[in-house]
Amino acid sequence: TAMETAMETAMEEFVKILTVDDEIRARLIEKILTERRIPFALKSYHDTALDGLYQFQMGWGCVEAPPAHAAEIIEVYKDLSG
Repeated sequence: TAMETAMETAMEEFVKILTVDDEIRARLIEKILTERRIPFALKSYHDTALDGLYQFQMGWGCVEAPPAHAAEIIEVYKDLSG
């Protein structure tokens, strides 16, 4: 059932799939993954204490998701990066 699928997804372990270079790509990948109903978490590296210094060095943030979705997420990101 849909409830069982949601419960399984909630219990899946999320791992870092890729680093996102900038906020524009982050928002685009967020929109696409949401439309495709792929479970994910978008995490920004911004740190107000360092005024974004860490973000400047490491990229905007990262996408975390269950490993089973890694290939599709990477493909989506490659398509966005052209």
